[in-house]
Amino acid sequence: DEQSGKEKYKLLVEGDNLRAVMATHGVKGTRTTSNNTYEVEKTLGIEAARTTIINEIQYTMVNHGMSIDRRHVMLLSDLMTYKGEVLGITRFGLAKMKESVLMLASFEKTADHLFDAAYFGQKDSVCGVSECIIMGIPMNIGTGLFKLLHKANRDPSPPRRPLIFDTNEFHIPLVT
Repeated sequence: DEQSGKEKYKLLVEGDNLRAVMATHGVKGTRTTSNNTYEVEKTLGIEAARTTIINEIQYTMVNHGMSIDRRHVMLLSDLMTYKGEVLGITRFGLAKMKESVLMLASFEKTADHLFDAAYFGQKDSVCGVSECIIMGIPMNIGTGLFKLLHKANRDPSPPRRPLIFDTNEFHIPLVT
């Protein structure tokens, strides 16, 4: 470090015993990170896992020359962790997030999900974005949230206003 004159090292370790690494003498636990979100969740909790997901997605995108607003990545990580555990954006993770047949069918294995739902008599409330798109129903978000704010009283016909050329003084008779 140029300011303090002390040497600092970074150590890259393959493996996943975060708790043991953090407890190692000479290692600052507050400066120790892992890219294994499940290990971070197990060791430090769901909020630390959420932060790890955000950092890893941002790191990956930046290294591929892409930039994504951090708020979008935060929204994705919130979706992946809101149940109190890390859930992937896979058919297995989505099945744990929501009990919607149409949402599961829109992702992967459409026929299997629809067959199982018909066989077991499952119902779908059709309240999510995917479900509404499949059914052709406008979603109640954004501009589709409001149906009618104010009904204006309108006369069936607009009032008649006299025009300048309606008066007789501007009428010129045609000579025959």
